[in-house]
Amino acid sequence: MNDTPHLPPALATGVGSLPGTDAREAAKAATGSFEDFPHLPELPARGPGADMIGRTAGLLVELYARVEPSGWRIGDRPGRDTRRARSWLGEDLDALEEFTQGYEGLLKVQAVGPWTLAAALELKNGEAALSDLGACRDLAASLAEGLRQHLEEVRRRVPGARLVLQLDEPSLTAVLRGQVRTASGYRTHRAVDRQTVEATLRDVVGVHDGGPVVVHSCAPDVPFALLRRAGVAGISFDFSLLTERDDEVIGEAVEGGTRLFAGVVPGTDAPLSDPAGSVMGVRTLWRRLGLRPGLLPEAVTVTPACGLAGASPGYARSAYAHCVRAARSLADNPE
Repeated sequence: MNDTPHLPPALATGVGSLPGTDAREAAKAATGSFEDFPHLPELPARGPGADMIGRTAGLLVELYARVEPSGWRIGDRPGRDTRRARSWLGEDLDALEEFTQGYEGLLKVQAVGPWTLAAALELKNGEAALSDLGACRDLAASLAEGLRQHLEEVRRRVPGARLVLQLDEPSLTAVLRGQVRTASGYRTHRAVDRQTVEATLRDVVGVHDGGPVVVHSCAPDVPFALLRRAGVAGISFDFSLLTERDDEVIGEAVEGGTRLFAGVVPGTDAPLSDPAGSVMGVRTLWRRLGLRPGLLPEAVTVTPACGLAGASPGYARSAYAHCVRAARSLADNPE
């Protein structure tokens, strides 16, 4: 799409979450590892409100959520859980601001996208917001306004940065296929019409006016074509889940200027091969698609396969360093 904001080349970045509870340590790791493309870390180990659903629920405008035994549920007024989510986000932003003084480059912030949020947040009757398209619309509008305010806040704190917004949509394929379970667990919610899904995503993507938006999903069968039509500048995915039937949409995405965030480094503790070995699959894909090798550094950003919340702190640091080395290997030797 010609009106999609351009995402300049960036060799490597993180997905979002990190292990531990120390905001300063996390900000130091994210900014120190990725000098050209740091990100705002998330620390779900702190508990409810620091998890990805609770954190994004804290961004909502005129909608509030609280923790129930079954999960996050929309309520009428802000309570302790909303305050906690906002307080932790403030702590994370303070730490990020401290480690990005004078920074002028790409900076990524993450939030849950409208469809994964609708699949995870419960209405008062205990069913997911996904069960009610009117509720989905309200939720998406509230999220869009919350993201607009969040981006303004980050711009104020890191004025030289070029912000990239990442929407986490791991449930998107399940929403499209009617695979999200109801509260009873015995049935599934009806599949949402693809045009409705696309239009809602386009509206939320549009809040980052003039700035690039990336959608991340570490689930299989990421809907590349739908996301491109919705106006995203990049798609972040677990590279190991690609199959040859994805070749055509991947090739179209690259030729259309969509940046691939290739998750090639495991998200939990695992032996790490040599950096060149980690991106061997990317080179193989490129040859199979007949794409120009020199295009690789312009079209691919190397990341972990998913967030690193479940990893050990030592592995998380090693995984970030490995992403940077693997990306350099890809840039230095695209053949």
